[in-house]
Amino acid sequence: MADSHAMETLSHATSRLERAGYVESYIARDGRLVCGRCGASYDPAGMSIEEIVRFEGDSDPADEAIVYALDSGCGHRGLYVAAYGPSASNDDITVAARLRSTPAP
Repeated sequence: MADSHAMETLSHATSRLERAGYVESYIARDGRLVCGRCGASYDPAGMSIEEIVRFEGDSDPADEAIVYALDSGCGHRGLYVAAYGPSASNDDITVAARLRSTPAP
């Protein structure tokens, strides 16, 4: 995460990343990332993380979230937004563990 974005809100971060070309929306399902537009299913280990933005709740751990800007390698670039910390679902935990931080080609 770049320092210049340290104080942005979740909605500002997602808007900024969408303007940068991360237009797909991914959801975690059965340990995979599914494209919300076309339904394509991806192994998270094959995705490239291009940016991570994490939000920590000031007083409520339930407010913790993480945004991954991802490149699927086949032309799909999008965002995966998940709960972070104690509010994370089992699917989110599984996917986050399989994602790896590698630069896109």
